[in-house]
Amino acid sequence: MKTRNIIMAMIAIVAICFSNQPVVAQTTFQDLPLEFRKNGFPQLVQECKDVLSAAYMAQIKLGTYYDIPNWEGFPVELWEYYTGKDIKKNVRKRGLVYLLMPSPEKLATWIATTCWEVKHSVDTCYTNCIRDFIKWQTAAQFAVSGVVYEDMYTAGFYEPYVFKDGVTVYVADPNMMPADKHCTDEQLEYYLHLTNDQLKPNTGRYARICSTNRDHYYANGGTVDVGDNADNRKHSWLDVVRDLYQKAWHSDRNELMIAWAKSSPYMLGNE
Repeated sequence: MKTRNIIMAMIAIVAICFSNQPVVAQTTFQDLPLEFRKNGFPQLVQECKDVLSAAYMAQIKLGTYYDIPNWEGFPVELWEYYTGKDIKKNVRKRGLVYLLMPSPEKLATWIATTCWEVKHSVDTCYTNCIRDFIKWQTAAQFAVSGVVYEDMYTAGFYEPYVFKDGVTVYVADPNMMPADKHCTDEQLEYYLHLTNDQLKPNTGRYARICSTNRDHYYANGGTVDVGDNADNRKHSWLDVVRDLYQKAWHSDRNELMIAWAKSSPYMLGNE
């Protein structure tokens, strides 16, 4: 029996080596260099605390929910937040959003394993690149659903962007989008419970927490038809992003971050 098991194991190894399918790396924290785990990682955790401190939507926590549809079992948090004083409305705009944000330790682990898997290095030139990009893009706020106010184009003018499964989406019902860019309480509640059939056909291009797009996904071996980054941005992108982020939540690696890092000019520029 023992001999048969050894033979079967050898056959399996040979089959993997000669398979036409690429073997997906499954980097864990323990695969990282010991020196980094002892000295570099604690510093990266502290830096990730700084990233998360910039999470401007995490202001008033209203509860933690484990029964959000398609997110059952995950500690999704409902947050109420207020923007700065809007230059056009002269008031602070209220927002509601479900977030699933990593701990500093989880975020640091994702960053480190991404660098190791993509660059086989945990040098600060790589870890700092991903850390700073995430802080600038999202502060590690993964929006499960709800409204994200941003003054992206005009400083102090906060425009609402509706999110679902970590991606910007577009509400089909024009009555549920504010013409003056100031959401009503009814609209805020509506966004929290959106289903795909309440959306326009296209979604946004970028997935949180580091702006992974469909091209990154395909280049990293993604096989689900999610459309493209032009005018065919299918709803299936929401399903893929949700699935990959949920897998990352229980893993030392984040496939969305890895896909971004493999194609990002920010990372390539550090070579």
